Amino acid sequence: MGAILVIDDEPGIRATVKDILEDEGYEALTAEDGPSGLEALKRDSVDVVVLDVWLPRMGGIDVLKAIKADHPAVETIVVSGHASIDMAVSAVKLGAFDFIEKPLSIERLITAVRNARALSDLRVENARLKRSAVESDDIIGASDPMAYVRDLIYQSARSDARVLITGENGTGKELVARRIHELSERASGPFVAVNCAAMPDTLIESELFGHEKGSFTDAVARRKGKFETAHTGTLFLDEIADMSLSAQAKMLRAVQEMRFERLGGESTIEVDVRVIAATNKDLRQEIAAGRFREDLFFRLNVIPLRIPALRERADDIPELTAFFLARFSGGRVRRMSDEAMATLKAHDWPGNVRELKNFIERIAVMSDEDVISGETVRHFMLKSDGSSPEAAPDRLDELLNIRYSEAKEAFERGYLHHNLRKHGYNIVKTAEAIGIYPKNLYAKIKKFGIEAGE
Repeated sequence: MGAILVIDDEPGIRATVKDILEDEGYEALTAEDGPSGLEALKRDSVDVVVLDVWLPRMGGIDVLKAIKADHPAVETIVVSGHASIDMAVSAVKLGAFDFIEKPLSIERLITAVRNARALSDLRVENARLKRSAVESDDIIGASDPMAYVRDLIYQSARSDARVLITGENGTGKELVARRIHELSERASGPFVAVNCAAMPDTLIESELFGHEKGSFTDAVARRKGKFETAHTGTLFLDEIADMSLSAQAKMLRAVQEMRFERLGGESTIEVDVRVIAATNKDLRQEIAAGRFREDLFFRLNVIPLRIPALRERADDIPELTAFFLARFSGGRVRRMSDEAMATLKAHDWPGNVRELKNFIERIAVMSDEDVISGETVRHFMLKSDGSSPEAAPDRLDELLNIRYSEAKEAFERGYLHHNLRKHGYNIVKTAEAIGIYPKNLYAKIKKFGIEAGE
């Protein structure tokens, strides 16, 4: 944490302000004029400057301009014994954090310094979070569980071994898979993600392995499958446990031999693909229940990587919250109050990081507070009834105020999303429950852009 720099040509005021700040626990430095103050900024770590306007050698306004030009992250409190409204407005326009008249009020000075230091800390933290996001591809968190995940990511990236990622919905399984790919020697190749839960059994073979023209009614042209598309890169099979047993058998051969035939084709196609699979289910339980092939499990489970639920790493919630709040606030510096953060940390977050992200985005958009209160967080939690921001309006008055076609589409999307979520995004189960064909449901999912776990 940096010091507070006092720039004032009156020795008595410099000494008094320095003593006041040190009594409040701050490290305080002093300078007698503008040039020496600017030299101190180059030499020392400074967060806040208390700057007198009337200075010898170099006027305070010129010093302020130099500070903002060379040290934009340093907050400056301008002080003057001959203040005018025009001068105050000019200082603020140039980037001053606050403007205080002499004689100084100790309480007013301390409050201004405290607020300026808080803003400076937030700017530093936001910059750090942005760097962290670039470096870690949004894999945020310094807790022990996430440190272990990062280690496994880097270890996995050094080889072509298959990886089985497990974790609840919303924990970031695809994000981890992408990170492994980007750190591997296959980074220049494609990363192809497949949601196995969103594909009906009748289409999965065509989606994965491709088809020849005329192989079925809608096959009007030859089409490459996901395995071919991922050649020289990585194929990510999300929600692998939701594949049917017959599809698993075909997948087993492709995974172990890296060769297959297109649907309706006769020639064998060989590919060079790294396979990363993921699931939110316990595959050993699925094997015991006869719903998942044991041989496929052993093929996929070369490197097991479990992502912890957010409730298992509550210590990461402040960092995640700060990151999302910075992302969704449009450059505005904002933070959570201590009470608000305590409320966030106490919440169970069944939707994990995805739920937290959506919640913070909602607050960033709907709240005008710079310091978000605990009351605001609790209010939004009460209003958040489990529906995602993408869900259709659930109140009649909302639907009554839009066009019929829009209302119909909004209701249909929300209805489908609700039932898909209810049945774990399993196409067959959902279609059976709502009384339509799986193929038709799959077409509607593609039409509305519904993604598993949203």
